[in-house]
Amino acid sequence: MAPKIVNDVFPPFSRILHWLMAVMILAMLLIGIAMVAALDDYHRLVSIHKPLGMLILVLVAVRLINRLFQPPPPLPAAMPAWQQIIAHASHFALYGLMFALPMVGWGMLSAARYPIVLWGPLQLPPILPHSLPLYTVLRDAHTVLAYLLFLTFLAHFAAAMMHALIYRDGVFQSMASWRGRATRPADPPSGAAS
Repeated sequence: MAPKIVNDVFPPFSRILHWLMAVMILAMLLIGIAMVAALDDYHRLVSIHKPLGMLILVLVAVRLINRLFQPPPPLPAAMPAWQQIIAHASHFALYGLMFALPMVGWGMLSAARYPIVLWGPLQLPPILPHSLPLYTVLRDAHTVLAYLLFLTFLAHFAAAMMHALIYRDGVFQSMASWRGRATRPADPPSGAAS
């Protein structure tokens, strides 16, 4: 008898947000590296980095709200419990870092009294008082959080590739399918022989 197929996929809006933010975060990380390495383009890179960081912050909020109304599809019941725990923890870490990094950046620039120009005359107000010691702490924190986000991003990508190429359990397809639905064999009933 053919296995029953389960259609578990993220809604289209969730998939669009996911892939848009993946590209934006990767761009931000690369811009951050370039800012440290290239002094001659520093100001141009900063002028991209600030508004992109704020856009990521807004999209993280949109994603969290969207997730409340459009919960993700369930992980396969056959996935070991330890993998499910790691999957949930990594998503929690990604959301936390995607929120914390721009907020710390905003606070850091506020403490240094640097203008946070989004576009033309549009600027964000400072969220912290002027304080050079606070700026120094937040700058270090911003760097550490960026490295943590990069490592978490790499771990997330590696896990996605494992699901796509090795496990082939539909987890990757639930986010990557552009046809509107992903399919995977249904999990066997608990206690069923394999």
